[in-house]
Amino acid sequence: MFIGHFAPALIAAARPKAAGLGTLFVAAQLVDIGFAVLLIPGVEAMRIVPGISAMNPMDLHHMPYTHSLLGTLIWAKIFGALVWFATRRKEAAIGAALVVLSHWFIDLIVHIPDLTLYGAPPKLGLGLWNHPAIAMPLEILFIGGALLYYARRTQAPTGNRRLWILAGLLAFAQAADWFGPKEPVYSLAIPATMLFAYALLAATAAWAGVNRKAIA
Repeated sequence: MFIGHFAPALIAAARPKAAGLGTLFVAAQLVDIGFAVLLIPGVEAMRIVPGISAMNPMDLHHMPYTHSLLGTLIWAKIFGALVWFATRRKEAAIGAALVVLSHWFIDLIVHIPDLTLYGAPPKLGLGLWNHPAIAMPLEILFIGGALLYYARRTQAPTGNRRLWILAGLLAFAQAADWFGPKEPVYSLAIPATMLFAYALLAATAAWAGVNRKAIA
């Protein structure tokens, strides 16, 4: 999934003592942000193998530090600690850590077997990327339901305009991911594009959520 990962962020952000929406958008994709960063020096690795799955040509063959369950737990604990130091709110810290952790379990649904428990085989993944007729509606359902939940459980003095701009950007990003041109071989353009997309979406989420408050 891509934008489906932001569904837990939107749900968590609707709680009264939650971290900000921008922070939770970072949490939702933190392990992919880490993966993109670690790709650059070659600490983790991927290659392009057309046809490896119906929806994604990326062979994510070495990502023990970000996409193992143990690695994700460590990222979640560190991020939760940072949120606690920044906010001094236990609920915000726990919510942010759970959003980080949700990434691995959502990936487990769609990835072909390339996830691990602790960085070594067995490789895990239920492979929904091979079934786009299921995976694509499921992603829309995830993010659409979460956006509606967040819109109904929070309010802003200026209304929902900023939130629907965020929704439009999410839809555009997902359409580009599904239907846009694919890189024929791995290059540094791939992690650079990933980092740009995550930064843009998190910044827009922060802007959309800055004046929204949970409805009591």
